[in-house]
Amino acid sequence: MGSPIASWDGAEAYFTGFGGYTPAFFLIAAIAFTIGAIVYGSKHESEAYERSELD
Repeated sequence: MGSPIASWDGAEAYFTGFGGYTPAFFLIAAIAFTIGAIVYGSKHESEAYERSELD
């Protein structure tokens, strides 16, 4: 099976996302969501423990 490209003359490459703010945004968002989940889980576990001690 042959390639549909007959010639590579004038071929260019485009790298999207490199050097932009998008990867940094997703990294910071992932870190923030992870920290938020840890804080929320810790708060929930503390409240659940206090409720179990009252019973």
